[in-house]
Amino acid sequence: MVISAASAPPRLVVVGATGALGSALLELVVEKRFPHRELVLCASPRSTGRRVVVDGALHQVRYASADDVALAADDIVFLCADRDVSLKWADAARAAGALAIDLSGAFHRDLDVPLVVPEVNGHLLERPVGDGLIASPSPMATALTRLLHRVQETYGVRQVVASTYQAATHLGRQGVEELLEGAELALQDPDAELPAHSTPFPLAFNVVPAVGGVLHNRFTTEEQRLVGETRRVLGLPWLNITATCVHVPVVSSDSAAVLVEAESPVSRADLVALLGSLPRVRVYDADQLEATGPTPLTAADPDVLHVGRVRVTPHDPRSVWLWITFDSLRASGALNALNVASLALSVAGRGRAGRTA
Repeated sequence: MVISAASAPPRLVVVGATGALGSALLELVVEKRFPHRELVLCASPRSTGRRVVVDGALHQVRYASADDVALAADDIVFLCADRDVSLKWADAARAAGALAIDLSGAFHRDLDVPLVVPEVNGHLLERPVGDGLIASPSPMATALTRLLHRVQETYGVRQVVASTYQAATHLGRQGVEELLEGAELALQDPDAELPAHSTPFPLAFNVVPAVGGVLHNRFTTEEQRLVGETRRVLGLPWLNITATCVHVPVVSSDSAAVLVEAESPVSRADLVALLGSLPRVRVYDADQLEATGPTPLTAADPDVLHVGRVRVTPHDPRSVWLWITFDSLRASGALNALNVASLALSVAGRGRAGRTA
């Protein structure tokens, strides 16, 4: 990866640019004024020739395989497509010496690929990234680790039990369309057969208590991923954590009820202050009414992790309950990947400054 030697802003290549996650990433590139000299937008064949406006400029979407784009060593490639596509592009980025940031989950179990949430383990990027590939965790793991990191530092963490309520965006555009179509059908005819192509059961007006494939132990692949990623990002490989992941009929915001058993007693007031001091975190605790939230519908800022229902269990002052909700595409998805890229550029800049001093 030669991005550390470049003085000009990088070229950004977005793979899966017309999907929900790729679109959110492009919005953030503009809003956060992420430095770049050129955008290359790649997507599936059905998006070939589509034109997308980014920051007032018209870009034509390419159908391009990893072999069709001449990647360079100062490119940053965001992998927002599915697993198989991302694997091929990652190989091409490695061969070109480019920096690739994977959001597909293809590398979440690869211990040779750093899995990074900058606020938690950004120090991993202070040393050279072996082959220029960095993985961004799932949105839920990103959100959980941002909170648990500070709880671990202050109180220690003995056990975590998470029940997650995940939006239709995890199923891609087809999942969102099925939810909206199913809701419309159900309102028109309560006895109508609702679509269920992306989940085992219809999602509209329903909850589906399994996200991902079911494993031999009856946990799901999403639950397994959440456990593994949380342990890796926190650097706690033996953390006692378990999860139940559920699909809910919400378009784009994830939520979770989280029980944390700390090593030492917790003061509720101190915990509220601690969580409220974290960047891009809002705690809802001003009064009894606010303490009933937040909800996916009322949590307005899409780039913030919204935290409420902060409670210390009366019979055990080491056990704490939290409720969180956040925009899964932006706050803990695309924005984390963009922050990873920003940190990589910052480290590269410090390296250049050190060499010229």
